[in-house]
Amino acid sequence: MPLTMVKAGEENYIRKISGKAETRRFLESLGFVVGSVVTLITQNGGNVIVSIKESRIAVSREMADKIMV
Repeated sequence: MPLTMVKAGEENYIRKISGKAETRRFLESLGFVVGSVVTLITQNGGNVIVSIKESRIAVSREMADKIMV
């Protein structure tokens, strides 16, 4: 399921990152790598704030829909 459907505070493993190669490279540069643990902190309007590799990162809802957990 996409990252946007996860409950806040829940830890999940990234299973797949879809989208164009450019989008996948961008997400990988932020730390979104298959097998990594990601925790949804909150969803604000169009943004999703997550915790990954001891960092908090905000990504757009469109980007979060491409991250499958």
